[in-house]
Amino acid sequence: MRATDIGNPDYFHKVVDCQWACPAHTPVPEYIRLIAHGRFDDAYMINWKSNVFPGILGRTCDRPCEPACRRGRVEDETLVKGKKEPVAICRLKRVAADNKNGVIERMPKAPQQKLGKTIACVGGGPASLTVARDLAVLGYDIVIFDQDPKLGGMIRTQIPRFRLPEQVIDEEVAFITGIGNIEFRQRRVESMKALLKEGFDAVFVGSGAPRGRDLDIPGRKEAAANIHIGIDWLSNVSFGHIDKIGKRVIVLGGGNTAMDCCRTSRRLGGSDVKVVVRSGFDEMKASPWEKEDAMHEDIPILNFLVPKEFTHKNGKLTGVVFEKVKAVYDDKGRRSLVPSGEPDQHLECDDVLVAVGQENAFPWIEGDVGIEFDKWHMPKVDTVTLASTHPKVFFGGDAAFGPKNIIWAAAHGHDAAISIDKSLRGEDVGDRPAPGMNIVSQKMGIHEWSYDNDVSVVSRFKVPHRDKAISLKDIKAEVELGFDLDLAWKEAQRCLNCDVQTVFSGNLCIECDACVDICPMDCITFTENGEEKALRERLMAPALNTEQDLYIGDGLKTGRIMVKDEDVCLHCGLCAERCPTGAWDMRKYYIEMTQAGHTCQKR
Repeated sequence: MRATDIGNPDYFHKVVDCQWACPAHTPVPEYIRLIAHGRFDDAYMINWKSNVFPGILGRTCDRPCEPACRRGRVEDETLVKGKKEPVAICRLKRVAADNKNGVIERMPKAPQQKLGKTIACVGGGPASLTVARDLAVLGYDIVIFDQDPKLGGMIRTQIPRFRLPEQVIDEEVAFITGIGNIEFRQRRVESMKALLKEGFDAVFVGSGAPRGRDLDIPGRKEAAANIHIGIDWLSNVSFGHIDKIGKRVIVLGGGNTAMDCCRTSRRLGGSDVKVVVRSGFDEMKASPWEKEDAMHEDIPILNFLVPKEFTHKNGKLTGVVFEKVKAVYDDKGRRSLVPSGEPDQHLECDDVLVAVGQENAFPWIEGDVGIEFDKWHMPKVDTVTLASTHPKVFFGGDAAFGPKNIIWAAAHGHDAAISIDKSLRGEDVGDRPAPGMNIVSQKMGIHEWSYDNDVSVVSRFKVPHRDKAISLKDIKAEVELGFDLDLAWKEAQRCLNCDVQTVFSGNLCIECDACVDICPMDCITFTENGEEKALRERLMAPALNTEQDLYIGDGLKTGRIMVKDEDVCLHCGLCAERCPTGAWDMRKYYIEMTQAGHTCQKR
C-alpha cells in the first residue's frame, strides 16, 4: 500500500466520523470543546455557519452524526454495562443554542451595494431559508414565496410545539431575514411558467414533500370524516384549526410523523392511542428515541398488522380491520411480508391518522416548461449541483429527492446557493469550491497538549424530561428540558476529540515499538508492506471495518511500514507522549466546507 496522503482534505475528514456523516459537515468536536469551555456563542456560530438552525436541529435533527460517532463502537462494554452509546451530539448542539448570549451582533448583514439580480425561492422551509441566507450576504435580492403566514415550512407546520417551541423557530428565522435583501411574500405559487415570466434571474424550489399518502381500502370514503392525513392534521393543529380528537385513536405508520401524530393525539384528548405498523418494530423508520418517547407516554406500538378495511356505521368510523403478517426472507436476504394465517383483528376507534409516508406534488410545474421528471414524477436533479434540466431552476430539500430531514435541506441549500451564484456569474456550476482546511500541532510541551486528551469512561447522560402528567396536559409544554450546564460539561467530556489526529513522521522513527506497547486499542502495527486485505488481517488487532482507512506511514530505515487502524483509534495521544523521538504528533484538523461567496469565485 502507498503512504497515506494527509494533504487530501477527505482523508482526515473521514476520520472525524461525526462530521463526515453530517450532511452539512458541521465541525462537531470543535463546538463540543467550546461548549465544555463555556464558550456558547462561539459554539453556536460554528453551528450556524454549517447547519443554519442550531436551536431547531438541537431538538429535532435525525442525528446522522450519532450512529457514526466513534464512541459508540470503541467503549469498553464492561464499563458501560454492555450499552455502547455515542456522544449526545444533537442535544449538546441545543446547549449552545439555549445558552448563547451575544450572537445577534455577530450575524452578517447584506451589503449596501446590491448585485441587481433577484432569486425566487418557492417554499419557506429550511432549504429555501438556507439559500436566502447564503446569497443575501452577497448582494442578491431574495423573494421567498409561501402559502403560510410565517416562514419555516415543515419546521413550523409539522413538528409539534412540545418538541419545538415556536419562539425557537421565530428566533432562528429572524436571524436569516434580519440579514436584509430578503422579502417574504405570502402567496401560493400556481405556475412555474408565470413565475419565470416575472423576471427572476434564478428560481429555487424548496417546496418540500407536501402531500401525505392515503390508503385506498374499503370504507375510506364512507368514514372519511374521521380519517385524517397525518401531515395535514399536524399542520391544522399547529395553526390552531384543530384542538381536539376522539378518545380512541389509531395511528397508521411507523415513521417520525406517526410518532408526532400519536403524541399530539394524547395531548388533544386521546386516552386510548395506538400506533399500528405493517413492519417489525426494529424496521420502523421512526428514530429509536421517537419510539421511546411515544411508549413512555403510554402509547403501544403494534407491529406486523396491515390495514384491510375501515369499518363504519351510519357514516361514522367504528374501527379498522387488520391482517396479521409475518416476515419471510429469500435466499438473498430480501424480506417479504406474507399472511401469517392468524384471524384478522378488529381494533375499535373514533379517529384514524394516516401517516404512511409523504410524496412530492408538482401540479404547478407545467410539462412544457423545460423541467424534466423521472418515472416517479420527481424532477431530474443533479445530486451535486442541485440543478434541474432548466438552466434557471434549482431544487433542494424534500422537493429534490423526497422526504429526509432538516439537516439535509440545509446541506442542499448550501450546494444550490453555490450553483446559483456561479450560474449568475457565468461560471461552471460543476466546478465546486474546495473546502478550507488546516492542521496544527497541539503540542505545548514534551507531554502536554492544548486539549484535554483524557478519555472519560462514563456512560451517556440522559436528557431530563418534563413530568409526564404535566406535559400531557399542555400541547405547548416542551417535553425535553435539555442538559443543564453541569450535565452538558460531563457529556462533552465523552467526546474523543476525533479531529485531533495522530500524525506520523517515518524519518524520525527508530522503530522501538513503544507506541505499539502503550496503545490501548492495539491499533498500531509495524510490519512488511502488502495488499490491503492481507494487511488488515495481520495487524496487532485485525482491522475489520473496511469503510475506514488504514493510515500508512513509510520512510522507516528497515523498509517496513507503520499501519494504524483509524477505525478504533481513541485519539488519546499516548503514542505521541510515549514516543522518544517525536515521530508521533497530535494535530488538530479543521475542515470547513466552502459556501457561496467570494472564496469560491474565480479571481
